[in-house]
Amino acid sequence: MTTRKPVAAATNDSPQSQAAVLWAARRAERHGVPLVIVHVVDDRWVAEPYPWIGVMEEAGDRLLQTAAGRVRDAFPTTITTRLLTGSVGRSLAKYSAKASMVVIGSGTGHLGGSLADRALQVAASSKVPVAVVGTQDLEGRSGVVVGVDGSKEATQAVAFAAAEADREGDELTVVYAIIAPDRVVDAGLTSTSLAELIAEEERLVLAETVAGLKEDYPSLQVHQVLETERSPVDALVDAARNARMLVVGSRGRGGIQRLLLGSTAHGVLRHLPCPTVIRLFAVEGVVEGRRLVRG
Repeated sequence: MTTRKPVAAATNDSPQSQAAVLWAARRAERHGVPLVIVHVVDDRWVAEPYPWIGVMEEAGDRLLQTAAGRVRDAFPTTITTRLLTGSVGRSLAKYSAKASMVVIGSGTGHLGGSLADRALQVAASSKVPVAVVGTQDLEGRSGVVVGVDGSKEATQAVAFAAAEADREGDELTVVYAIIAPDRVVDAGLTSTSLAELIAEEERLVLAETVAGLKEDYPSLQVHQVLETERSPVDALVDAARNARMLVVGSRGRGGIQRLLLGSTAHGVLRHLPCPTVIRLFAVEGVVEGRRLVRG
């Protein structure tokens, strides 16, 4: 890795967050960086901070020690804990400046609500990639899948995914899903003709997105997939069903497409086929791996 910043794993002691801490510990060990296990005491719902906030903080400290104890014996990496107070999403996003990656579990929080929403909330302000981990069995999985849309952020996501795949000796699958045109079109083109023209144009966009990977990663096997029959969510979830990691951006090329990619990330997180990394971009010109991409 290009930084000694730790991997930060958030926990609320749910099965999903326990899986997230374990995944983060393995990643920290592989990359030779510390692991920080974080718990946030959400004090927004406490009308009178004391003594209840003190009780919540004591419970949070015990939770953190339990979480650290589960992984400390199995992983030689340095493991510390950090108790934060405030809004969960904002606290994790702010703490991300001290980390190389933030890892959270899928599922629901203490007060309910989808962690797909929580993950995107964290990712919206995070200074680093955010990984969402579920409880599915990860044994025997291989390959890294990345979703693209032709945007600068998608190119940066590919750079991250390629470095990840190359580091672990995995294959990389780049998936670009486009929406087929309506049957009623202008300029005298049939829907079939228009679809063929669009597909050809987007094949060029896909090729440009992965351009340079062979030079940077000579041994990396890259598969390009242009999907025209299914939605981006369906295409990515299916492609990543047996993958080790899925990488998606949280924003797109602009206007409606920015909203669509945000909805794609949200939809993927709700189905979560494998550990999924969102919100990838260059920070001060640095991206994990050998390829430098400036945002």
